[in-house]
Amino acid sequence: MLFKQKKDQGRRGGGKRILITITVVGSAGPLRFVVDETEVVAAVIETALKSYAREGRLPVLGTKFSDFFLYSPIAGAEALNPWEMIGSFGVRNFMLCKKARRQVEITRKNSGSWRSWFHKSLLNSN
Repeated sequence: MLFKQKKDQGRRGGGKRILITITVVGSAGPLRFVVDETEVVAAVIETALKSYAREGRLPVLGTKFSDFFLYSPIAGAEALNPWEMIGSFGVRNFMLCKKARRQVEITRKNSGSWRSWFHKSLLNSN
């Protein structure tokens, strides 16, 4: 009993520790690690990204937590608030997705190059 109290005092959050599973869209398998239930969602995303990169998984995601959403099965299609505690949702399975705005920017860049290619091909055909 005394050992358990000392062990709990040494943790930074002081809350209960839970094993969570995060499925990364496009990855071969989920990430599993232990977090404090008082940890905020943004910190969990950051930990997941570091763990993902450390394991050398593909596709390469990057390390900026603000580029990602974390979803929970109980929240439906709505992403979790990055400043809420991970333990407040009562679940241990999550899904990590890259924000769509990056994809829109890439699409815009590609469509711009497509247009310039199209105009060049029209000019060259005359």
